[in-house]
Amino acid sequence: MQESGSLLALLATVTAISLTGVIAPGPVTAVTITKGVQRKWAGPLVALGHAIVELPMFLLVWLGFATFLAAPWVRVVVGVAGGIVLIWMGIGMLRTKQQAFEQQRDVGRGCVLAGMTTSIANPYWLLWWATVGPALVMRASAWGLAGVLAFAAAHLLCDLGWLSLLSWGVFTSRRFFKAEVFRAVLAVCGAALLGFGVYFIVSGARFLSL
Repeated sequence: MQESGSLLALLATVTAISLTGVIAPGPVTAVTITKGVQRKWAGPLVALGHAIVELPMFLLVWLGFATFLAAPWVRVVVGVAGGIVLIWMGIGMLRTKQQAFEQQRDVGRGCVLAGMTTSIANPYWLLWWATVGPALVMRASAWGLAGVLAFAAAHLLCDLGWLSLLSWGVFTSRRFFKAEVFRAVLAVCGAALLGFGVYFIVSGARFLSL
């Protein structure tokens, strides 16, 4: 039987690694900021969308599908398709008119779907689950199902905590800015998604030669 202290050490490691991943700028961060402009609790909803696609990934990795996830053709498909989706989302953000903010349009809707889309469209999320994820799951499985569930809970709580803090901070600070600033934030996030989309397509296409 494993010592509880060792399991706690593992969970501490999982928390540290997970936080470095979720805090790093990426599509999920960009969409959380965008939705947070109009919705205080956009973060938890984005995190829910992220969890909806991540929980099946936990199961797949636990069942030994990490090799499949690391296959070059899988990374090509995810990179190109995901890049196209992110470009489409970025264009949508850039086309949002300033009047939408002045009319109090709810640009915060669709948070759960946005969390799902930006997660699936990110090939580096898939790469994480093909490399780092399996190593952590394997260590957690030493404690059986309880260990794996504890790992999943720690990982998802990191996503929930950070994205909640991010959207709350954006929403709370909005009273200090005019509509033009919100429009600029949306433009920056939209441009970021465009950049990520192009980068993911190029990165995914590189695996065609493998």
